[in-house]
Amino acid sequence: MKTAIIVGAGPAGLTAAYELLKTTDVKPIVLEENDFVGGISRTAVYKGNRMDIGGHRFFSKSDTVMDWWTNILPLQGAPSRDDLAIGRKTSLTENGPDPEKDDRVMLVRSRLSRILYTRKLFDYPVTLNVATIRNLGLWRMFKIGMSYIKVCVLPKRKEKSLEDFMINRFGVELYKTFFRDYTEKVWGIPCHEISADWGAQRIKGLSIAKTLLHAFKAMLPKKTNSVRQKDTETSLIGEFLYPKLGPGELWEVVADEIRKLGGEIRFGAKVTKFERSENRISAVKFTENGEEKTLGADYFMSTMPVKNLVGALSGVPDSVREIANGLVYRDFMTVGLLLDSLDIPNPAKPGTPECKLKFVADNWIYVQESDVKLGRIQVFNNWSPYLVSDPSKVWIGLEYFVNEGDSMWNSKDSDFIDFAISELEKIHVAKKSSVRDAVLFRVPKTYPAYFGTYQRFGEVRSYLDALENLFLMGRNGMHKYNNMDHSMLTAMEAVKCIRENSSDKSAIWNVNTEEEYHEGKKG
Repeated sequence: MKTAIIVGAGPAGLTAAYELLKTTDVKPIVLEENDFVGGISRTAVYKGNRMDIGGHRFFSKSDTVMDWWTNILPLQGAPSRDDLAIGRKTSLTENGPDPEKDDRVMLVRSRLSRILYTRKLFDYPVTLNVATIRNLGLWRMFKIGMSYIKVCVLPKRKEKSLEDFMINRFGVELYKTFFRDYTEKVWGIPCHEISADWGAQRIKGLSIAKTLLHAFKAMLPKKTNSVRQKDTETSLIGEFLYPKLGPGELWEVVADEIRKLGGEIRFGAKVTKFERSENRISAVKFTENGEEKTLGADYFMSTMPVKNLVGALSGVPDSVREIANGLVYRDFMTVGLLLDSLDIPNPAKPGTPECKLKFVADNWIYVQESDVKLGRIQVFNNWSPYLVSDPSKVWIGLEYFVNEGDSMWNSKDSDFIDFAISELEKIHVAKKSSVRDAVLFRVPKTYPAYFGTYQRFGEVRSYLDALENLFLMGRNGMHKYNNMDHSMLTAMEAVKCIRENSSDKSAIWNVNTEEEYHEGKKG
């Protein structure tokens, strides 16, 4: 039997293992350096409360991915706890599992996110409604309108940077008001120093015109209650799927299926070196339980950061190694807070089910305020009520974008938690006296950056693609800011290459490049 070594048990790695077992006679051996599956799509657990590291909506314009997810976790057939409590109706599937009785279930969730700016909440994507006009003021609205008209009638900027990309789509004033500060929090550098490729990867399809068109369509009667909104930009979707116990639940179930089908997943296995024979990989060296081991295989599939992969390869030209060493990553810290309440008033309209909620209905809130480091607030109760052990409490995540090794990253847990709580008070979201418990998680290499030596990344790709039996997949594996579904699709394309004995890897790289689906999320 042929074997494939897969480095990393995140969405791409586990998808590849599952697909190999389902569609080939190749046995996958997954090497994961951590003691959990899911990568950044895992569910972290603290005293019975579950945290989604970063917030993962299960939504895709790929029917293949949507079917894959719901084959693993079937759609709910009865209301969830919070829908029952407030009398909210949601899409249900006939004969689907009851989330009050079954854990293996995919919930259908309403999507709501807003922007906190000047201590006020704005709809995201920004909509031209009475609340927006009142919060911004007529003069600022006038300037936003005029700057947008200007980019519509005058020649577009040459898109050398992310700043050019955004101004071409939103105008200078709207870019400065709602996009610049948050984006610079995420990346830690000015937008004019970031490649426009980031915009092409994340917000290519979003514009004011599409936002207005979507707002108009939202006022019309729905023709279907399907969650497959294939004609809708991702930022504008009204519903998405979500595992009852968080994203990690799905990958834990997938891991169980991989083992049942004969695949292996080895935890605490950190790859240190790839051995090669001319233009093929022959084996990997890795440490497991403090012992160095070597394992050969027919195929090698990597989701490890490209910088680390090149560092583990011998015989790499100096120019390629230099580019790989110059690749930059943005790291992530999130503080979980258990609160009695939030100070943000619930803006739900009287008479709607959401007005019965104790707190806001947002899944997350972007923090555009320039006087705090805080980037985003997740409200886990609204992702799934089953993430919270005590439904009377509010369980939130405070997200910070940092560089591994900087002062924030190196701070003591208790000091950083105190700092995060003080920022929450500063922007009038919650009081320190409301905090009942707290925890901190650090996540390295969360976001592959589109600066540093990224402009020359094509040279690294060409070199690695020439290694016949090596396939790069996933976000860090390709240094490409993909979403979870895109990462899964890259794995499926890699498996297809193996199944068809093809050395053409272009289809793997074309995922989220030539297809219609582009993410519209801010961060």
